[in-house]
Amino acid sequence: DGPQRKKRKSEVAEVDKQLDILAIGTAVGSILLYSTVKGELQSKLDGGHDSRVNCVRWHQDNCCLYSCSEDKHIVEWNAQTCKVKCKWKGDNSSVTSLCISPDGKMLLSAGRTIKLWDLETKEVYKHFTGHATSVSSLMFTTVKPMNENKPFDGITGLYFLSGAIHDRLLSVWYIRSDRKEKNAVMSFTVTDEPTFIDLTVSEVKEEPVKLAVVCRDGQLHLFEHILNGYCKKPLTSNCTIQIATPGNDGDSTPNPVPILAAAFCTDKQSLLLVYGNTLQPIIEKVSLNTTESHICLIRDIQKVLSLKTDVALTKVKTPVVNSDTKVLVPGIPGHSTAVKTPSSGKEKKKNKRKPGETEESIEERLGALDIDVSKVKTPGGLPQTDSFAVLLVQGLESNDAEILNRVLNTRKENVIKNTVARMPIHAVIPLLHELTKRLQGNPYSASLMVRWLKSVFTLHASYLSTLPDLIPQLGMLYQLMESRVKTLQKLSRLHGRLFILVTQVAASETVQDVTEVNQTAKLVYEDESSEEEGSDDEMIADKDSDENWDEDEEKEEQSDEQDMTVEKEINGDSDLEPENESEEE
Repeated sequence: DGPQRKKRKSEVAEVDKQLDILAIGTAVGSILLYSTVKGELQSKLDGGHDSRVNCVRWHQDNCCLYSCSEDKHIVEWNAQTCKVKCKWKGDNSSVTSLCISPDGKMLLSAGRTIKLWDLETKEVYKHFTGHATSVSSLMFTTVKPMNENKPFDGITGLYFLSGAIHDRLLSVWYIRSDRKEKNAVMSFTVTDEPTFIDLTVSEVKEEPVKLAVVCRDGQLHLFEHILNGYCKKPLTSNCTIQIATPGNDGDSTPNPVPILAAAFCTDKQSLLLVYGNTLQPIIEKVSLNTTESHICLIRDIQKVLSLKTDVALTKVKTPVVNSDTKVLVPGIPGHSTAVKTPSSGKEKKKNKRKPGETEESIEERLGALDIDVSKVKTPGGLPQTDSFAVLLVQGLESNDAEILNRVLNTRKENVIKNTVARMPIHAVIPLLHELTKRLQGNPYSASLMVRWLKSVFTLHASYLSTLPDLIPQLGMLYQLMESRVKTLQKLSRLHGRLFILVTQVAASETVQDVTEVNQTAKLVYEDESSEEEGSDDEMIADKDSDENWDEDEEKEEQSDEQDMTVEKEINGDSDLEPENESEEE
């Protein structure tokens, strides 16, 4: 989609350099500027679109570029600085096509509806409605209004053409100054959805507009009509062009050759046709003869292609293969098999079995491929995570309770997580229904199903959030969870009270089970002779006297008192016995 206008002599040299640039919109939202003269990528325009670019159009001043995208926005670019000049929302759905008015002050954009924008204010000037599907092509058919009496403001009185996908009618629209009917004034009918459209612009009132429309069925329809107001019936083509093979050389039926594109030459009388294979198209200039309503061009396209392929095949050399050569074919992906050199002493085994020999087992064949059999076999015959996912899907599709019990009664968290991660998306909702059914049953099975539910919701939350009917799908599960949660508060209170009771009963039992402590006194002091002084011998013999009792250190006294208080607490006595009390005094 390069610039549509020709170069003028008065333009400066810098502008001439811009005319060789091809703007290419990409699927990721960026726009590539490719220099056709240098044959290399010149620059890249980023940051304007978040989604696929649908259409790119150059403005008349060459430095300005307009693009529209699936993200519903139109972006005005500065091609020199590679930056966004302006960005605005073009439609409520994706914007599929753009066209700039001949004076460069207006812009046509199309999604489901066609809008005419004022490029200075970025406001909608007019709406045009009439296509049921998204518009695929937009182009102006006139550059001047047919009524030359009124002053021309650059847009009023012009006609433009639009085509939509899956639509066999091309609509022509008239831009009025008033706010009257905004429907199409005429339409052209074709045999299939239009894929490529080219036209000659009508510059004067009497000059008819010539239209070349290539359809998806490979036919080219030519229209010639003077745009002079409203036309009720759809206009049919003046001429239809098809291309076919001659049908000679044993095959008597001619095969149609699809036309890929067509464009008018500068003389407006001859056409450039592109036909054949998209990888190797043939371009041919054809002069028009519109007196006939149907033209079928005979082109031996297969002979042209076969000659080229024959030339290419002569360079290919056929290798001489020895009969003893062993051909190694690729094995199972993921296994790098070591190449074994055949030993000279052993004879090679032949593929054909002799009568009476038994066929090789699978294990022997795997061994011949150098694959470790222990990796293929699993201990105890239990299926691994891969087969768990396959089993789960099979069980859900066939509603086999035995398979489902085998898979869903797994207790290992990592096996559950890996199985849910590897199962296909379409099996998520059936699995949730099965888990809901099992949650309503035995509480023991419910405790197992909750683990599966947790894995499903954590791993497939993004998929579930995209489902429009998620709430009715999971309604039963919501009600089940709510009924379980409602009784949770009462159960927790009951659990707390029971816990207190159980701990008190256990504590009282432990107190009763305590062994009785010996309550005999550890110290007995008898006051025999208070006046006698204790000798050293008496102290050695551990016979305490009143003086020695008073002369003990305070620390020992405190420790004894602490011991006595501990004993009192153990024995449950609040005070000392009367005998001990009097003895201490």
